[in-house]
Amino acid sequence: MYAIVDIETTGQIVKTVVSAKGERFCSRWFLDASGSAASLFPRIFKLPVYEYGPHKVAIWDYFTVPESIDGTTLHADGAGPRYMEWVWQIPIHPHTVSVGYVSPGEAVKEKRQRGLSIQGILDAQLKQFPDLQSLGRDPEKKPPRTTSFRCRVFARTAGPNWLVAGEAAAMIDPMTSNGVTAALRNAAEASRLIIRFRDRTRIPRLPASMYSQRVLSLARFFNSAIENVLYDWPIRNRIGPFNAGDVYTIPAWSINAIYSRARPQGFVATTLFRLLLASLRYSLSAFHWLCGRWASPPPISTAS
Repeated sequence: MYAIVDIETTGQIVKTVVSAKGERFCSRWFLDASGSAASLFPRIFKLPVYEYGPHKVAIWDYFTVPESIDGTTLHADGAGPRYMEWVWQIPIHPHTVSVGYVSPGEAVKEKRQRGLSIQGILDAQLKQFPDLQSLGRDPEKKPPRTTSFRCRVFARTAGPNWLVAGEAAAMIDPMTSNGVTAALRNAAEASRLIIRFRDRTRIPRLPASMYSQRVLSLARFFNSAIENVLYDWPIRNRIGPFNAGDVYTIPAWSINAIYSRARPQGFVATTLFRLLLASLRYSLSAFHWLCGRWASPPPISTAS
């Protein structure tokens, strides 16, 4: 595995990528799947970006359990806070689970300023949920793992001889794993474009643009919708957290099902699909605005 730190270009054409050790790799085609932390081609080409929600922090650890659990479980206090935080519980092996906490970065910063350690922040969250209170932790283990992220998507993620896929192209909120589906879809579509035009010197502008528009439209829908419906308070507090969950997940899963069946590729199909996504996104934004007008915001929580 090589850590790529730079690229050499001629205009918008990528000629060579350069590793951290100074090694140079040349190719006719390049696919950037470097992840959200690197996003190499978007950074080099200064691609336009759309960002959603605050910077978030994830804190997680692995626990041994006597019996395996079935499927992923999400825990959250969705009934009142201005901005929702949540805890995941994911089976890794028959007797091992991953448990983590996602919170706005400012909230974690405030807790750290009050003297809480990363371990203390995670422990305080687990104590709020009966199913997680019994999880035992080896005191000799290393501190929990942490990462920070902000949901966003880049525009123009396809060039003459390069494409951007996965989290390098779009960091989609991890709560419902739509980012995994999107990353696999990006990889499949990008690969098909390279295979289709492998005998040419560049990807034609229209297919490249349609790929970029599909990546952009899907990520904008997922990120905008989950911020408006679940994370922020107006819709969630107006109709209840479970109903709010349905308002987000039913359209999101339906869109994935439609996309898988229709497989929009050309100008007409892509444009129609973009219009569908934009209509849903604007409708949810309008509902968010109306719910905010109907109710007063909840008080700012000062709990640990």
